[in-house]
Amino acid sequence: MAKPAIHAARVVRTVSDTQQPMVPAEPVVGVAPRPVHRFWAFPLAGLSVLALTGILLGSFFTASRFSEVEKPYAIVPSDAEEVQSHVDLRDVESYPVDGEILFVTIRQPELSLLSWLMFRDDDDISLRTYEEVYGTSTPQQVQTRGRRQMFTAQQAAEFVALSKLGFPVDKDPIVLIDQIVCLVVPPQGEPCAPTNEAPSGEVLQADDELVGVDGATVTTTDDIVAALAGKQPGDEIEVEYNRLGVDGTQSGTIELIASPDDPSRTIMGIVPAQDYRISNSPFPIEFNLAGVGGPSAGLAFTLTLIDELTPGSLTGGNTVAVTGEINVNGEVGAIGGLAQKASAVRQTGTKYFLVPATQSEESLAAARAVVGDDVTIIPVATLDEALQALADLGGNAQDVGLPGEDYVAPN
Repeated sequence: MAKPAIHAARVVRTVSDTQQPMVPAEPVVGVAPRPVHRFWAFPLAGLSVLALTGILLGSFFTASRFSEVEKPYAIVPSDAEEVQSHVDLRDVESYPVDGEILFVTIRQPELSLLSWLMFRDDDDISLRTYEEVYGTSTPQQVQTRGRRQMFTAQQAAEFVALSKLGFPVDKDPIVLIDQIVCLVVPPQGEPCAPTNEAPSGEVLQADDELVGVDGATVTTTDDIVAALAGKQPGDEIEVEYNRLGVDGTQSGTIELIASPDDPSRTIMGIVPAQDYRISNSPFPIEFNLAGVGGPSAGLAFTLTLIDELTPGSLTGGNTVAVTGEINVNGEVGAIGGLAQKASAVRQTGTKYFLVPATQSEESLAAARAVVGDDVTIIPVATLDEALQALADLGGNAQDVGLPGEDYVAPN
């Protein structure tokens, strides 16, 4: 990044320095520059203009415009911020926390040519190809999936934390539509054109909850497979679905197609995702995290809820950064960009970082190399292991009890 220009200025050292009497100066006889000096002035000025123009163009053009740049995208550290202010608990007693639990974010920008030249050898970033960032999806589909994964992380955190503390809470399996199949791969960076989507896109859209297929109730992806048994491409079936912001269950008719990868297999033209919805939650919990996507804050959410719903200090007064997906069984899943998240943690001065034990050895080694001795990286595989790690740091994580067993909902 460019540093601000420093403009030379005369320094006034004392008051008297500005108050000397006016004395006529001796006339100065000008000396014209030698011709050789005038000759070099024009090329040097031209080179300066070219250099400045190069810098401006390098910051304007993206690295992907140049075929020599194989990896024009990057995973870069973003931020590590505390979770508590993003959680709103109502109709239940909560307690002030001593210490902080941080969740960590990264970004995956497309680099300008100037940024790529400056930071391509920086250990804190990881260069990526378009395919490594987006796979076969479009940027819009990846963004939609990230929002859905964040919602899933919040639901799982709520269920796991409340269950751990003995609160009555249930979960119901649901099937969400991750994306509509695109039959023609769009140009890099562009969304799938509606005319290239599977026929299902005329009725369904990403994030819809699929509740019925051809008259059969759907709660798992296996239910879809069973409903399509014996169907052929070209057959029409009725689907039922719920859509955010629309009251009531919707319905429509879609045409089945052959799988682009396996013409012998009949599909609906959607990518389904198994998920869960919390039911019978004893009190409302809201997470306010606009603009943040992905599942990797699940464990941090879970620990924060436990900390706020119990007296004492879960972290022993420490600031602890946490990353890792969590499922409804309390298992901590691996995440991407661990080294860049470790860099973000180091830059905040945080000393402890809980990470998934399921990360690859290469990923863990890269994270440790980035932080050195500044941050202690603690791998955990389950919620119970995370609580034990916090207890080892001086917290009361093993003494939180079961406050939910005595919970009485307000009238």
